[in-house]
Amino acid sequence: MKRMLTLIISASLFLAFVPLSGCQKAEEPNKPEVSAVLPTAPTSPQTAISPSAPEQSGAPSATVTSAPPRAPATCEPTAAPEAPAAPAKSQGMDIVMVAGFDSAQMQKGAPTGWLLDIKKGEPVINLERGSQIYYLHMISYESSYGVKNGIKVDIKEYPYLNWRWKVARLPDGGDVRKSDTDDQAIQIYVAFTPTGFPEALNTPILGYIWDNEAPRGWTGRSPAVGGGKMRYVVVRNKTDRLGQWYTEKRNIYEDYRKLLKDVEFAEPTGLTHGVEFYINTQNTRSAAESYICDVYFSKR
Repeated sequence: MKRMLTLIISASLFLAFVPLSGCQKAEEPNKPEVSAVLPTAPTSPQTAISPSAPEQSGAPSATVTSAPPRAPATCEPTAAPEAPAAPAKSQGMDIVMVAGFDSAQMQKGAPTGWLLDIKKGEPVINLERGSQIYYLHMISYESSYGVKNGIKVDIKEYPYLNWRWKVARLPDGGDVRKSDTDDQAIQIYVAFTPTGFPEALNTPILGYIWDNEAPRGWTGRSPAVGGGKMRYVVVRNKTDRLGQWYTEKRNIYEDYRKLLKDVEFAEPTGLTHGVEFYINTQNTRSAAESYICDVYFSKR
């Protein structure tokens, strides 16, 4: 009896181990499949980001690549129009373009490559398309603002400043000769190399303006505080037609020698320090509107 029980237990144990051994052998062929899957682990964050890189580099970037260098976002407007610096672009070796706007695109409230400078109030400024060219359109409501570009030009080589402008409205009673009415519909400033420190008080500047009351051809100093090295030239006034484009040309090299001869140097040294376009009506508490385009330096 004991022998019989022993045989039954041995047979049972044998039969119990046979299925277990068979399962192990059946799973062994699957091991290579597991090992083949292991190398294809989830990609790393760097691998996941890399496919998007070509899309970023291939995205339209005409504005960034074609625009002149701009000032960094942290750059604050200064009295001297040094930043953002714009490279002098000559055309046919006889022209250096300052403002030949080729689109209506604005960046931070100014044309690409220019810096918006707000003295008072809210600016109303944009680029608009004419029949053949884009022009800068500025409106002032008891405000004072403009745009600046730190272009560097040797006016001994390019002595002429050329531009086109139009005024739709003049400030009420604007008169450059009086500090309490010193408002203009449009002003063009050319700044030169500073002659000392601080630059804001030692930068020779020529200002070509469309005044109201001052006679055409009037020249003089700015009545504003700190305007000792700024000289104005009244190019147009209220006798000129509103709403009509005028083409201007000034020999700024000769203007400098004549109007800034009392400054430390009798003639400009080095390159220009920048160009600015401004509009202001804060003194007369009125409004003005103007347009400007096609601004460039030329040899003749």
